[in-house]
Amino acid sequence: MNKKPRSLTRIIIPVVLTLVTIALIVWPMLAGGQYVVLDPKGPIGASQRDLIVISTILCAIVIVPVLILSAVIVWRYRDKPDNKAAYEPNWAHSTKAEAIWWTVPIVIIGLLAIVTVRYTYDLEPSKPLASEKEPITIQVSSLDWKWLFMYPEQGIATVNTLNIPADRPVKFELTADSPMNSFWIPQLGGQIYTMSGMAMTLYLQADHEGTYFGSGANFTGEHFAQMRFDVNATSDEEFDQWVAEVKQQSQPLTQETYNTLAEPGTSNVAYYSSFPEGLFQDIVTKYVIEGTGAHNHGTSEEASGAQENTSTKVDKSSN
Repeated sequence: MNKKPRSLTRIIIPVVLTLVTIALIVWPMLAGGQYVVLDPKGPIGASQRDLIVISTILCAIVIVPVLILSAVIVWRYRDKPDNKAAYEPNWAHSTKAEAIWWTVPIVIIGLLAIVTVRYTYDLEPSKPLASEKEPITIQVSSLDWKWLFMYPEQGIATVNTLNIPADRPVKFELTADSPMNSFWIPQLGGQIYTMSGMAMTLYLQADHEGTYFGSGANFTGEHFAQMRFDVNATSDEEFDQWVAEVKQQSQPLTQETYNTLAEPGTSNVAYYSSFPEGLFQDIVTKYVIEGTGAHNHGTSEEASGAQENTSTKVDKSSN
């Protein structure tokens, strides 16, 4: 009497879990939402999307048949009195089957290796993007729990908001004056870690004007979920106009203001008409231990020079 309900339960549970999984995947699309990673708006994001799609297809060549065969085998050889499936308890080997389930995965792994190496080289974060336009440099520092963006060429700074010109490469120089975080703009590409004592470089570009979602993608404590910012990609003219407005309508970011800003806590969007010269390099070297230097990967000559000067001062003071 108990055998039939138990068999029915074994069938219902996998079916329900499968339907729920499909619903969770499809629902955002039907509800008007989107998977931003699969809707890139820049060359880096597009390449990363292609890598995801290619890898998924190659893996599906193995995974989908295995899942289908698993269901077929469970159903065909289920415990049933009138089951007519062949019963071969002494079966042990099939050369054809062995050739299939070893050759196909090996070929797929080889293809995945080739694709991954190619995209890994092309998507090196510090590799400049091919463009007729000169890149704009933006220095980024992650704080608890906010983002500070400094524009050394324009001489302005912002908190929790980022403006960039569309169709122009952006060279991000990144560090942290707080626990390690991760800088991520899904539709443009990324993600790269920000770490104290290190200055990393990331090239991105927005091919279209618009507002894109940015965030900190690493757990850093109580308010890490509020480390979000809008990325406003505008025309060159609108960007220049925005810079002029920030210079005219905002207060400067002083060292005292920065020290207050660096304290743990959340912050609203803020604009600054200027910031202390060398602030980014000071943040990079803030926690450098005597006798060692900060690590700069693909950053500007100014940052590298600051590292050398800091190391020189340390050496002289030790003497």
